[in-house]
Amino acid sequence: MKGLKVERIDPYRLMIPRQACMRTHGMVYADATIEKWLYTDEALSQVVNVACLPGILGPSIAMPDIHMGYGFPIGGVAAFSKKDGVVSPGGVGYDINCGIRCVLTNMHLDDIVPLKEQILQRIFTKVPSGVGSKHKVLKCTDKEFKDIITQGARWLVKKGLCPDVDLECHEDFGVLPGADPSNISERAKLRGLPELGTLGSGNHFIEMDVVDSIVDKDVAKAFSLFENQVLILIHTGSRGLGHQVCDDYIHAMLRTLPAYGIDLPDRQLACAPLAYDDAHTYLSAMAGAANFAFVNRGMVTHLVRSAFEEVFCRSWESMGMYLLYDCCHNIAKIEEILVHGKHVEACIHRKGATRALPPGDDRLPPRFRHTGQPVIVPGDMGRSSYILTGEEGSQETFYSACHGAGRLMSRHKARKQAKGRSISDELHRKGIYAVAARGSTLAEEMPDAYKDISDVVNTISGAGIARVVARMRPLGMIKG
Repeated sequence: MKGLKVERIDPYRLMIPRQACMRTHGMVYADATIEKWLYTDEALSQVVNVACLPGILGPSIAMPDIHMGYGFPIGGVAAFSKKDGVVSPGGVGYDINCGIRCVLTNMHLDDIVPLKEQILQRIFTKVPSGVGSKHKVLKCTDKEFKDIITQGARWLVKKGLCPDVDLECHEDFGVLPGADPSNISERAKLRGLPELGTLGSGNHFIEMDVVDSIVDKDVAKAFSLFENQVLILIHTGSRGLGHQVCDDYIHAMLRTLPAYGIDLPDRQLACAPLAYDDAHTYLSAMAGAANFAFVNRGMVTHLVRSAFEEVFCRSWESMGMYLLYDCCHNIAKIEEILVHGKHVEACIHRKGATRALPPGDDRLPPRFRHTGQPVIVPGDMGRSSYILTGEEGSQETFYSACHGAGRLMSRHKARKQAKGRSISDELHRKGIYAVAARGSTLAEEMPDAYKDISDVVNTISGAGIARVVARMRPLGMIKG
């Protein structure tokens, strides 16, 4: 990153002018507070490297929650021409369709507080979490596996594990087209099958929140949000299946790169031209992993609803536990975008970024057509989370917004900083109850390890990409 030129162009945007091998400029969404943290890792260099890839359209973009990732920065967004661009597994990431969903309830804070710990403990016993966690109850056959890969959330409806109405509350209605199980390796399948209905490790979580501020009353009403309402956030992805799919295709593309004559500034950007079969094969496997992730989050939701039913001795329907929205974070999709006044098809890579469609977009179901797409942005364990909605300005980011707070510290550094402290006790003093699968998880995920989510959200809303609908604060969570 030494010698990298960065220019501030307004209070919410930094530009990296074309330099070295860049085919376009970089655009980083960061206010003055966020900017102070940008030079602590190599994420800006990764923005530059992405700008060197063939067929890139518009700028190489970074959201305000940017931090260093594999090849692409986490918080990175890039569009590549379907005609002469590329797809890169590193631009999606290892946890394909890691994403977050918000489950509504009709309960108020006072209904929950006396039973908060009991509810979270009940969920903890039902949802396996942590490294290598597997489900001992949920099983599926080879035929069901193929159906999950191709049907996504629709499979859950057929199995009676979620209601029909949930489908329109998913990005792309819970299924990416073009998934082909034959392009997913046997090893990926063997890793993934036992992990359906599990949380995983690291920053994956189930969190209970309360709405403490309504900012846009009209949109909040359309989203069925109200003050002091209890909500559930579920953050997990495709588990070992997605990890293996990514690993398989990174190695495959590294082997075929010489045939395409593509010169990379970083081998982690291994890619394939979108006009060739190598790219199509990866995209079909990636779509399958994404559909697997939709089902995984749906399974976890089913178990969470079941836990509430057991604690309250009522049906989840009577508690209003319907899905607000399910957002993908790590995905690559062919979408139509506007470039220099022309509509073109491009492969949009969102890695640690959320789609943010504005009002009127015909990809949205009628219920969200006049509000824009819900954008769920979780914070850290000790501070706020937000629900946003897409704005017209999201066109400049290929209809993308931030996905979280963004790490400031590596997990190793966080553990070192937390030595001698009890993160659990610190959270408890704030009225937050935390359960973790591993003793080190709370240290790795402590609030200090992340940017302040308010700075991230203020940047993305100030830039006109998305607007704030409501703010929540955590009551308790389960960490993987």
